Amino acid sequence: MPSTKNNAAYGEASIRVLKGLEPVQQRPGMYTRTESPLHIVQEVIDNAADEALAGHGKRIGVVLHDDGSVSVDDDGRGIPFGLHPDEGVPVLEIVYTRLHAGGKFDKGAGGAYSFSGGLHGVGVSVTNALARRLEVTVWREGQSAAMAFAHGAVAEPLVVRKATSGERRHGTRVRVWPESKYFDSMELPRGDLVHLLRSKAVLMPGVTVELVVEKTRDKHTWLYAAGLRGYVQQGLAGEPVIELFEGEQYAGANETDNFAEGEGAAWCVAFTDEGPLLRESYVNLIPTVAGGTHESGLKDGLFAAVKGFIELHALLPKGVKLMPEDVFSRASFVLSAKVLDPQFQGQIKERLNSRDALRLVAGYVRPALELWLNQHVEAGRKLADLVIRQAQTRQRAAQKVEKKRGSGVAVLPGKLTDCESRDLAYNEVFLVEGDSAGGSAKMGRNKETQAVLPLRGKVLNSWEVERDRLFANNEIHDISVAVGVDPHGPDDAPDFSGLRYGKVCILSDADVDGAHIQVLLLTLFLRHFPKLIQRGHVWIARPPLYRIDAPARGKRPPAKIYALDDGELAAALDKLRKEGAREGSWSIGRFKGLGEMNAEQLWETTLNPETRRLLPVSFSAAGLAATQALMTQLMGKGEAAARRELMELRGDAVDVDV
Repeated sequence: MPSTKNNAAYGEASIRVLKGLEPVQQRPGMYTRTESPLHIVQEVIDNAADEALAGHGKRIGVVLHDDGSVSVDDDGRGIPFGLHPDEGVPVLEIVYTRLHAGGKFDKGAGGAYSFSGGLHGVGVSVTNALARRLEVTVWREGQSAAMAFAHGAVAEPLVVRKATSGERRHGTRVRVWPESKYFDSMELPRGDLVHLLRSKAVLMPGVTVELVVEKTRDKHTWLYAAGLRGYVQQGLAGEPVIELFEGEQYAGANETDNFAEGEGAAWCVAFTDEGPLLRESYVNLIPTVAGGTHESGLKDGLFAAVKGFIELHALLPKGVKLMPEDVFSRASFVLSAKVLDPQFQGQIKERLNSRDALRLVAGYVRPALELWLNQHVEAGRKLADLVIRQAQTRQRAAQKVEKKRGSGVAVLPGKLTDCESRDLAYNEVFLVEGDSAGGSAKMGRNKETQAVLPLRGKVLNSWEVERDRLFANNEIHDISVAVGVDPHGPDDAPDFSGLRYGKVCILSDADVDGAHIQVLLLTLFLRHFPKLIQRGHVWIARPPLYRIDAPARGKRPPAKIYALDDGELAAALDKLRKEGAREGSWSIGRFKGLGEMNAEQLWETTLNPETRRLLPVSFSAAGLAATQALMTQLMGKGEAAARRELMELRGDAVDVDV
């Protein structure tokens, strides 16, 4: 008989609600990097940089004190310290003690920050949560205000006094003592900090950035009048093939291409024949070390311009096909994008996910480079020569792999619209539901790397089909031949030398019928192609279910917003309301199927590698038996009673799409 002792300990009092900054202190790794306190210091530096970015500051000073604390000083407007009209407590206290609070949410006309580093709103409150002590002093409107915190809570309440004649008129100074128990090391990586501060100065010409180290009395000052060009030249290891390509462009007030006033980018690109590359990108001065959609826009813009130049001057040798990586592989760059409402991957903002940023950057880079190349034809020919050599090297490497695969090739299914590339690192096949969706996918795809195989109706439930009877089904036969791998079991060693695609992507409608087809295809792969999953070749594409036509909001022009499901739809509408859109001023369209999307929409939302959502399918070797047991219950013909029991137990947890 089971013991009731443990059950008795689990009651109403066992459910604990984390308040204030407790979630950060319980799980700091969800909010910041914990190798060192650098990132929580960076949050304070970013706030100072936001003031300079908004045009209200000309100086940022950082001091590393002897006692291990760090102070950040700016000459911006100063954080407001009066009582918040809704909360009834000092705004300064709200900023440092509450998650999801700050001026960055105010994006409307006349907002505190038109451009800032993201909308997470947890930045500097995380700094406070993970600090032993934090002191903040503000000067504004002829007054000086001071407040101190300990372990995230108020230690010394707000004190406001009249500023003396010798004091500054405006600005903020924050001094923070990081708490050692939250970090692996308390030593700030000096090189990373110097790089961060220097890049702020580079990206904000005319702003002075200063670092003082009390222990060694070292002092560094950065002030770049010219901006990106000198920075790139300093960082290059080799001689550029052509003159540095730089530019800067931002949307005007009458922009008609769904971009807000002030959105745009500044860039400087150098192409070198050899040596290490310099690659740095920023969004609203936040370093995006993992890149993102703005870097993808730079890549697309460079590729389109260079490819157009090569085709215009008939420079491409016979049999050579260009790909974006041929242009980008030898490009060093610094890219600084300004995006009104940036969406990042994770709180530490390492990668930009904003879909419009790709179109924004590509739309400005491409015409600028096209113009430059046509004005400097000899330089364009040198660049074309470099790009063509990169393409030839890539194709030779792919041909070596091709020779190892052998000469026996099965006749490909007639419905397959194949891609031109044979490079497994790039090519992919989409298994698409129906001919109408297949037609949109064929028109919207990148024909160089993306193949499309339309499937008629729902695929056979193959969970209990014997392997030698599989090919009696035309759809399964076509999938196997197109992919280039024969059916096999979990303990077999199938021949992968004939594999034709690096990714096999299941692309079905976002509704219940689409989910059913997805399950049937996953059943096929798990049962009869398990090694294909195990090697990471099977993926699920996630097309949107809804399209929202949003009206203009403040600085935001009208836009098209896509949502995967009802949850994302509700979140998108809530965001529109917060941005000032009038209730009901938007229109919502529901895609009945992929065939309803035009080629451009399908490319933008589902096929473009830079903006789509693609989920990998995987299972662990240890969990294979449990997965197979569950699939037997769900897909086995003799399991009706078990399925009925499962539906009776869990049926209330299912969302029904009617």
